[in-house]
Amino acid sequence: MAYTGAVKVGGPADVHELTDLIISKIAVGPMDNNAYLLRCRATDEQLLIDAAAEPETLLGLIGEGGISSVVTTHQHQDHWGALGEVVERTGARTFAGRYDAEGIPVPTDVLVDDGDTLTVGRVTLTARHLVGHTPGSIALVYDDPHGHPHLFTGDCLFPGGVGNTRGNAENFTSLLNDVESKLFEQLPDETWVYPGHGADTTLGAERPHLAEWRERGW
Repeated sequence: MAYTGAVKVGGPADVHELTDLIISKIAVGPMDNNAYLLRCRATDEQLLIDAAAEPETLLGLIGEGGISSVVTTHQHQDHWGALGEVVERTGARTFAGRYDAEGIPVPTDVLVDDGDTLTVGRVTLTARHLVGHTPGSIALVYDDPHGHPHLFTGDCLFPGGVGNTRGNAENFTSLLNDVESKLFEQLPDETWVYPGHGADTTLGAERPHLAEWRERGW
């Protein structure tokens, strides 16, 4: 079956099979978070994005091969609830944005800055620092050499808008500016977006609404 990104808590993962990378998306409770397991086809090395909750579910998805790394997109608790147990049981290295790491109770092995690259096997991901939802949120870009880019946005970009900035106009403007300049201006419409909650989208589906988002202020 073709990948849709439609997952629900308690249900199976949906698997997006690319030429060099396999992306498995799973939803975990209690806040309906998405976690993403990336596996390099050439080496079978794996990386997890957001050990959000339900460690047993995540460990079952990871399987006996383990993971080399866990990336936490930002410091909000619903995105690291299972991090401690997953790291303890897999020995994975931890990565997080430099300005959010102190808000994550599991020690961060590698502090990530804008433009830094992370690898999973022979696959390279590029980090983008996006300020507003939190001070140190990061998104990850996989620029697939065989197709379009794939973008993991945490809680910074969803279908229909940017992440919650809780009515803070300065934070909203910062987040939308970063999302526009570092994502929409640099990546094509075909870019597939994998958010921290809910359904996937593409930059092309969201691009016509940027001015509308800025006008409404959220």
